[in-house]
Amino acid sequence: MSKIEPRLFDELKKVLVSFGDKYFIGNELNRSKVSDDLRAYDEALLAKLFEIDFIKKNYIKEVAGQKLFQIDQLEEAILYDDYWNTSYTKYENRVGLTSNGKFIEDNQDVVLDFPFKDGVLTASMTKEDNENGYDDAFLNEVIEKDEIDRLFDKKILSNTKRYDIDGEKDTDYFDVEKDNLIIKGNNLLALHTIENKYAGKVKLIYIDPPYNTGKDSFLYNDRFNHSTWLTFIKNRLEIAKELLCDDGVIFVHLDKNEVHYLAILMDEIFGRKNYVETITVVNNPRGRDYGGIANVNEFILVYKKNEETELNLIEDSAKKFKYKDSIGGFDVLELRNRNSAFHKGNRPNLHYAVYIDPNSEDENGFYSISVEKDEKHIIELLPRQSRNGVELVWRWGKTLLAKNANINAVAKKNADGTYSLMQKYRKNQTMARSLWQGTAYNSFERGTNHLKELFDGEKVFSFPKPESTLKTVIEIGSNEGDIVLDFFMGSGTTASTALKMNRRFIGIEQMDYINNVSVPRLQKVIAGEQGGISKDVNWQGGGSFVYAELMQKNMGYLQDIISSKTIGELHEIYNRMLSGVKGSQEPADISFRADLDKIEWDATKVKFADQKRLLIKLLDKNGLYYNYSEIDDRNVREFLSDRDYQFNQSFYEAGE
Repeated sequence: MSKIEPRLFDELKKVLVSFGDKYFIGNELNRSKVSDDLRAYDEALLAKLFEIDFIKKNYIKEVAGQKLFQIDQLEEAILYDDYWNTSYTKYENRVGLTSNGKFIEDNQDVVLDFPFKDGVLTASMTKEDNENGYDDAFLNEVIEKDEIDRLFDKKILSNTKRYDIDGEKDTDYFDVEKDNLIIKGNNLLALHTIENKYAGKVKLIYIDPPYNTGKDSFLYNDRFNHSTWLTFIKNRLEIAKELLCDDGVIFVHLDKNEVHYLAILMDEIFGRKNYVETITVVNNPRGRDYGGIANVNEFILVYKKNEETELNLIEDSAKKFKYKDSIGGFDVLELRNRNSAFHKGNRPNLHYAVYIDPNSEDENGFYSISVEKDEKHIIELLPRQSRNGVELVWRWGKTLLAKNANINAVAKKNADGTYSLMQKYRKNQTMARSLWQGTAYNSFERGTNHLKELFDGEKVFSFPKPESTLKTVIEIGSNEGDIVLDFFMGSGTTASTALKMNRRFIGIEQMDYINNVSVPRLQKVIAGEQGGISKDVNWQGGGSFVYAELMQKNMGYLQDIISSKTIGELHEIYNRMLSGVKGSQEPADISFRADLDKIEWDATKVKFADQKRLLIKLLDKNGLYYNYSEIDDRNVREFLSDRDYQFNQSFYEAGE
């Protein structure tokens, strides 16, 4: 059936043309834009619509002396070509997913949505207490946006130390341009604490967050439902993105439980165009039985901050190269993006002309190129079309290509006389693979055995990642001297591998094992331990790092509450929350909503678990740690050493 444009569209076009291109795509009406402004009650649009007799007659009705504008019916007519009442179906011309009677593709606000999405899940990760079947209520507590005032302020750093080849020593200074950094504390608040110093400076982020399986042996509370887990991750990824430099990249390691949800969330945060790959890691060749299907894999989601970023190629010492130039051996691969999902229509900045000098053939058979036409570079080259006629694009933007022209990018003449744009790759490298078997095969066992060797045969951490996996990640996503960040530091694999590979690192961890596993492991790396990748990179030891803690306030009370075993212990903690302990702990910040006079302490009337939850709810989550703005307060200086005071001034104020 041929398309018949309804009279409504003729009338709309007559009046909407006065807005210029705002409501048009070429000569066609931009229906979704009109729909969006209708729903927003755009005053200028409505004023124009009320000038149309056709609309006044058909979409404005009088009820009880009042005129009602039937926006829903008008919007439906605009979106679905509702030409006549006897048509077979309003969907006659279209097939697709709908929500509330509208095609999803017509909604410009489609996102991954879930409860609490606009809140903040601080998710303090202390010890879990499961003996009484108690799930730490605070871990699933969401702070609404309008309640957050001091939460993301930078925090006071305390217990500062420097570790190097000579061991542990006190320190009162920090060099943001040179020092590696380890922070103990809530990772969301720690990320905001370092934002001013590290925004736009981190090249690579690798995290291995809780998998949300409901039965892992992680010491984190790992039983979030989907909504709270997604909120928890979303809050942290948003600030992590701010820390990445323009050509930064993030790797998130997880299993099947949340990988599909997280991919959609990361599309929203980093942009779908910046999705690189989902790497499949074979971590258990024997597999775990899930309903008769063996699960042998985990996954790493990889996203760039900007689509033009080129990741490194994986080292392969056995690679032999066909060509040589003044720099060394190299091979080539085409710079045209062969994926037709990326084309001139959605990547216009990657579709541009390159010019070739036909008289510049070198000893390898390649030709000189330029992004500007001149007296020598006269042959214009555009990305070739795909077989189905899609205008493809280059993999590099114009600025990057100009920088690499005739160094790492050249033209090659084809047998039919046409040319192709080629990238040189060097240093015994080959393309990354999306299935990692050699580097991470049986990874849990490999990582666990390495840690056992470091700690005299004792199993100090469950399911640590092996350094070989992190070596591959770091090779792909960074270069020597770059900063690598892991804010789920765990046993310290990322920091240890980064140190051995001559990268700088930032590690953040809240659990107490940071002081009996993570930091001691890094000390052993500095001393020259030979496990993991040490022999592969000829590691001989050396390096240093600075350790600091977010200075606790309510967090100390929170940890005490979670560790308590009886109503009596809780009552003692409650009394301390009200009065503090002279010389060691000031009173807690308590939620203003609480009526403290109504709290019941008769053990025959209240349950221990309920009382535990109540005390956790009483704590003001804005006051988990001391803010740096409070550092000169008398009550803060009472608990902060002069050394730590000087360290904070060095950390926050140097160079500002």
